Amino acid sequence: MEERRFVDDPGSGWEQVDAGVRRRILAHRPELMMVEVAFEAGAVGTPHAHPHVQSCYVAAGRFRVTVDGEVRELGAGCSFVVPPDTLHGVVALEPGRLIDAFTPQRADFLPAG
Repeated sequence: MEERRFVDDPGSGWEQVDAGVRRRILAHRPELMMVEVAFEAGAVGTPHAHPHVQSCYVAAGRFRVTVDGEVRELGAGCSFVVPPDTLHGVVALEPGRLIDAFTPQRADFLPAG
């Protein structure tokens, strides 16, 4: 799956990625990828790092966000950026959704083949 220009079925493509965490890949090209992530209350986006630049928009809910040791509580309408190779993670303080943009795209999120 090299490129996906349009996403016209908002209910499709969800995959369970962790306890209380689902994601779906939205529009993408090799240079850029958009991903929607849904969290149940208390679910954790496990701290991790990757070589991609990540920009994240809080579409719904409240999250405790940690980026490089700095902790903030963010709600709907807030956003944050994660530099490459920087440890980051979230805890959903209530049910919520994040919209992540990655550059380049997260090839590891795409189905093989």
